[in-house]
Amino acid sequence: MGSLSATAALQLPVRLRGIQLGRPVDLLLETDSWHALGFVVRCGDAAQRFLPLAASQTTDEEIRVASAHMLLEDVGFYLSRSTSFRSLLGGEVNRGGRSGGRLRDLVLANGDVTELEVDRGGTTGIVRVPAPGSVVVPSRASAA
Repeated sequence: MGSLSATAALQLPVRLRGIQLGRPVDLLLETDSWHALGFVVRCGDAAQRFLPLAASQTTDEEIRVASAHMLLEDVGFYLSRSTSFRSLLGGEVNRGGRSGGRLRDLVLANGDVTELEVDRGGTTGIVRVPAPGSVVVPSRASAA
């Protein structure tokens, strides 16, 4: 996966050889190292499954999987060991113990969160800050 925003990734269909299997509804993260673990996908049968990032290939048009077996059943297991991107949206971003604004998006590159898109309001507006060294206080529960 090249550089892509988390919000953009959640707009992509999950496909197997052109056949749509579902749509991502959340991105699960390890926020200590700012690494993306995978997607929570709402599949065509209305079930939610976990798709490990390492088992997929994200392009500008789709999240591609080589096998439907990569969509794992126990989403709760992965949710309990990670942080939901959706829960972080709108959360307070802190860097060096100081408030830096509200999280609007994440920038992903090769599975790592490299930058946080932050709304600082006022004349500063939207800025990007490095993810390493940043802490986001979740604003809400996961969408999953």
